Amino acid sequence: MSSSGPHLDPATPPFTAPSDVLISLAERANYVDRLMAEAAGDLLFPTIPDGLALVAVGGYGRRQLFPFSDVDLLLLCQNEEIPRVHKPEIAAFLQRLWDAGLRVSQSVRTPEECLAVHDQNTELNISLLDQRFLGGDRPLFANLSKKFPRFVQSNRDALMRNLVRLTRERHTKYADTFYHLEPNVKETPGGLRDLQFVRWMEQLRDADANRLTSPDAPVELRQAFRFLARLRFALHTQSGRDQNLLTFDAQDALADNGEGKDVAAWMREYYRQARAVNRAALRSLELWDAQSSALFAQFVGWRSRLSNADFSVHRERVHFRAPQQLESQPELVLRLFEFVARHGIGLSNEAVNQLEARLTRLREYFDETRGQWSALNQIFLETHAPLAVRSMHETGVLFAMFPGLEQIECLVVRDFYHRYTVDEHTLVAIQNACSAPAGYGDLLRELPQKGVLLFALLFHDSGKAHSEAAAGYAGHVEGSLQAADAAMRRIRMPAPEREMVSFLIRNHMELSSAMRSRDLADPKAIHDVAQIVGTEDRLKALTLLTYADISAVNPSVMTPWRSSQLWRLYLAVYRELTRELSEERIAESAIEPGAELLEGLPVRYLRTHSEEQIAEHVGLAAKSEALGVAVDIRSLESAWQLTVITGDRPGLFAGMAGTLAGFGMNILRAQAFSNRRGQVLDTFVFADPTRTLELNPSEVDRLRTSAERVVLGKLDVRELLKNRPKPKPPSRKVRVPAAIRFDDEASTTATLVEIVAEDRPGLLYDLASAISSSGGNIEVVLIDTQAHRAIDVFYVTVSGRKLVEEEQSAMGEELRKACMLG
Repeated sequence: MSSSGPHLDPATPPFTAPSDVLISLAERANYVDRLMAEAAGDLLFPTIPDGLALVAVGGYGRRQLFPFSDVDLLLLCQNEEIPRVHKPEIAAFLQRLWDAGLRVSQSVRTPEECLAVHDQNTELNISLLDQRFLGGDRPLFANLSKKFPRFVQSNRDALMRNLVRLTRERHTKYADTFYHLEPNVKETPGGLRDLQFVRWMEQLRDADANRLTSPDAPVELRQAFRFLARLRFALHTQSGRDQNLLTFDAQDALADNGEGKDVAAWMREYYRQARAVNRAALRSLELWDAQSSALFAQFVGWRSRLSNADFSVHRERVHFRAPQQLESQPELVLRLFEFVARHGIGLSNEAVNQLEARLTRLREYFDETRGQWSALNQIFLETHAPLAVRSMHETGVLFAMFPGLEQIECLVVRDFYHRYTVDEHTLVAIQNACSAPAGYGDLLRELPQKGVLLFALLFHDSGKAHSEAAAGYAGHVEGSLQAADAAMRRIRMPAPEREMVSFLIRNHMELSSAMRSRDLADPKAIHDVAQIVGTEDRLKALTLLTYADISAVNPSVMTPWRSSQLWRLYLAVYRELTRELSEERIAESAIEPGAELLEGLPVRYLRTHSEEQIAEHVGLAAKSEALGVAVDIRSLESAWQLTVITGDRPGLFAGMAGTLAGFGMNILRAQAFSNRRGQVLDTFVFADPTRTLELNPSEVDRLRTSAERVVLGKLDVRELLKNRPKPKPPSRKVRVPAAIRFDDEASTTATLVEIVAEDRPGLLYDLASAISSSGGNIEVVLIDTQAHRAIDVFYVTVSGRKLVEEEQSAMGEELRKACMLG
């Protein structure tokens, strides 16, 4: 007799499931019950009248038996002698079931074994939560049923701990996401196994907990169970086996089953149901964490102190204090996600529901009110930005803010390479960028605008929403650029940031293509990539974007070899770009009348400055003709910038660095350019940690005047520095030893001097002074700061040539002394 016999309707189309799948599952269980009773009556009970009971457990025990799923059967034996003595009868009984087409998963246990915690076999303990008597020694079964609730109560923590461990291991196997292109409807997060996990945890807390299919269960979980159960039922009937993977072929079959839904609609419905299940499973996991650890409870108590006037923190979740304020103050929503991004605390279910209920109002707000870039950028800058962006996505707020992204929600693009939907790939890429390992992680800290990179990642694949574009690289990129441009204008992102976003999206496949199709040892290949990238900041951002993008394709794609190849490409292109710093100069023939400042500046200057910035510098140069110096100080989005143009002279760069240090400013980046007319253009980007310039506008004028007087020799910069307090150094365990390296190969015209030292106020001034006092002329400077570590690179000449060995030795000694001054 076949297991696919009377319990299935032979007239059912090849890829459908019954409308009331619960009835069909129960009917199959009843059918198997009859087979069990017949086989046991013939082969077991005549020779084993006492001491043996047949018990249905697991899915079979709860009468949810799918067409080709395992039949979980417990042979409950009074003692260990029964299975040993009656081994032939038991074997014949099981063989009858297998011959009938049943996939029996049997276990032979005594009551004592059933009432013990099995850390290495949690499935046995959990399966007994769904025990159902089939036949045999009823008193034996009744005794187990009577003792089992007390066993659960006494061992609740151990059972729940093991169940949580298994669930987290399963989630990790599937990368903790339900947005797989070909999901396993049973095992993937958000699948049937998660539904059962939620119910099992409720049963372990409360033996009388209702089943998910009962009228008292949450309606969204009842709906999800019916949807997923019908899906699994259909997969079994279509494949003729225990097939739970929703493959592309299976998805196509779903679209052809006569229910009027295309593949995209089917999959969006699947992800919607899986999201509800996943949320319930995560809530159950979080509840366990909160209940199981005293340390966690103390941590949660501490975190509750983060509450403010708008939001409260309770049980490690953020709540609105007054959700009705969203109606009159919709801007509160961005402050909410900034709170999430800063503290790494997820939203409460109530907050999620309150946001989802007000999405229409939020859409109106974002449509009517433009200019949210500043608020969004602040979210991106926080440590837990990926959590905030994912929360915006899951609540629908992201789509209210950027309607163009709604088209990639749950979007399946089949290339047999990507594992996730387009939107999940995007979220994983953002997470990867913010949690990249050493090397790549350093690039993120070096970027002047982290938010621009994350915004580019948010939109880099948005063009895949159009089917005709998804098939081709050019169309996909063009579509992404259009979507990003509309979004950037919507939030009024400044032009320089828009330009960087567009560059990153337009070229987000360039480094991958170079690794795949070019010889990285070929100088021509490296030169070509350098020409596309243009600047070090662009290279760093594009490298990190490429790392994040590739890693988000699927967990196994970014192999150590591929990661090393990308890093090799980054280093080669970086060397190519920095080699151009002092070698390639702007020719006189390329300069328009009135822009003589540009003659002889490095070609890199044109790549790193916009036309508007160049025009401002030309104007500043004209101003310097009369006074001998021109200084401009302006506020940037998250820093300040000082630009000085004057005639070249020894110690000039050091003087400007010292002036800023004397005013208590922290230099973030610096550039020094010199032209053929003997003019110097120095630019410093710096932070104002005490907000002196912001709170006291007159201090901007004082800083400008001081800089001019230092340049003209009317003020000794040492006077500005002598009263500056010394900063507290880091602990001895993290002190940074000074390291100085000279490189004559990086440039054909200058010696590269790289200095790694412990950062402190005035360090750049001391280093630049040491170079000047040693007879060196600073042609180009690149500076970077990582925590307490400063990494400064100078391109230095002496009388227009590279340094000889004796000069390097003397300058190195002066630089080491400068590093030790702090």
